[in-house]
Amino acid sequence: MSAPIAHGGGITAAAAAFGGRPEDWLDLSTGINPCPVALPDIPARAWHRLPDRDLVDEARVAARDHYGTGEILPLPVPGTQSVIQLLPRLLRQGRQVAVTDERVAVADDKVAVVSPTYGEYARAFTAAGFAVDAVNDVASIGAGHRLAVVVNPNNPDGRAWPVETLVALHDRMKAAGGLLVVDEAFGDTDQWLSLASRAQQLSNLIIFRSFGKFFGLAGLRLGFALAREDILARFEDWLGPWAVSGPALSIAASLLRSDASTIGSRIDERCAGLHAALEGAGLRIAGGTALFTLVADTRANDIYTHLCRHHILVRNFDYAPEWLRFGLTPDPAADRRLGEALQGFER
Repeated sequence: MSAPIAHGGGITAAAAAFGGRPEDWLDLSTGINPCPVALPDIPARAWHRLPDRDLVDEARVAARDHYGTGEILPLPVPGTQSVIQLLPRLLRQGRQVAVTDERVAVADDKVAVVSPTYGEYARAFTAAGFAVDAVNDVASIGAGHRLAVVVNPNNPDGRAWPVETLVALHDRMKAAGGLLVVDEAFGDTDQWLSLASRAQQLSNLIIFRSFGKFFGLAGLRLGFALAREDILARFEDWLGPWAVSGPALSIAASLLRSDASTIGSRIDERCAGLHAALEGAGLRIAGGTALFTLVADTRANDIYTHLCRHHILVRNFDYAPEWLRFGLTPDPAADRRLGEALQGFER
């Protein structure tokens, strides 16, 4: 088994290493909206009873209307990480496999992952015995790949691919009998990049959407998968009954029907505040999305440690030691706190 990937959000470990109470730290290590929306009323039955079909169906209809997926009813899943884990199973199903040295070897079943990106895709396929090609652009994906993964916009650098580019990639994958997975975890603030409205016409496409990042409710562990019905049926079967909690389904149905424009405006405001703090400290913005900003600096490791000593956690990367990813600050006071800490860094 491969080593776990370090992700953002490790405030408890950071506090143990650098001191202070976790609740007093400023966590900028994730790409989650730092201003969570107010929770809607949750019916008592959502807590008391196992989630019945009507709750699932209500959330699916709300997601269909929110994402604009036409006849496709997005499948609620307990965080998109849960279905990332199922992709190797989907790819292997119906294929001839051989067991060699206690590892599953799949002949001619290469996977392409546009990289660098969210590391759990490569980890899941590698652990399942698939050969993974880390490619730097969609143009490098060829007929030899049975499945391709594109995170759009990408995490952590914010690279984005136009809809028509991805439609053309889908058509190439389909012609070769392959599947295209597009992860739109950060797509809520860049709807113009989304393939959701085209999913009904693209039969070999799977889209993952995050719920918690945009609404600031990552603790719900909720996401949606968009694909043709037979693929969604397999995911649903493999996840098992009651995979998503009743309260999560109820919250999703309510918030997905609400006006999200004020959430987007608040995120834009927070993004502007973060950029002002970074630029005021002379840091170079190298990429990002509305929910996070990537900084490139040869002193990244020293800046990371300096911020930890000020009880501010950002995301660093072992594969790109010059990168730091900054999540959004929750308010102007946090902008000032970050700016003052950065300006105190000895250059």
